[in-house]
Amino acid sequence: MAQRVRPGPGAPGWDDADAAVEQLYAGHWRQLVRLSVLLVRDQGTAEEVVQDAFVELHRRWGRLEDPDKALAYLRQTVVNRSRSVLRHRKVVNRHLDQERARPETLHTAAADESVAHADRRDAVLDALRRLPRRQREVLVLRYYLDLSEGEIATTLGVSRGSIKSHASRGAAALRALLPDSLLEGR
Repeated sequence: MAQRVRPGPGAPGWDDADAAVEQLYAGHWRQLVRLSVLLVRDQGTAEEVVQDAFVELHRRWGRLEDPDKALAYLRQTVVNRSRSVLRHRKVVNRHLDQERARPETLHTAAADESVAHADRRDAVLDALRRLPRRQREVLVLRYYLDLSEGEIATTLGVSRGSIKSHASRGAAALRALLPDSLLEGR
């Protein structure tokens, strides 16, 4: 069977959805993968989550009420699909009755990163993993993606007050989980 070749920009069959999704992909792929990595702790799975989110966005492009909110839609989709991955893992682990193996470390840091920095990052990621899901999501969106409370509320589909509450509780819990020596090195 012959492989179908997609047309490029300006070619017949290339439409606004293709161009818009391509522009979003070029500008936000890496950031969305990192968001998912922080939630699912696996680079390959995170890339699949983000790729699926872009495919879904392209498929639904004609039904978007406001194409200017496509990035928010992508973020929400990545968070939701990351949740699904985590739920699936939980079910698989329960049925296999095995102790969860330590997740792979992130591969996003530079190769010459110091051991101390890697240990600090791992400690923070481990502490984040121990937080309740909503607190973890709010902190990642706030401090990693630097989203506003309004953007986080839109992404997660909750009120701004809820975001403030989860952020406050999550930060307090994170401080309690992290060693004092790590907090002093900020």
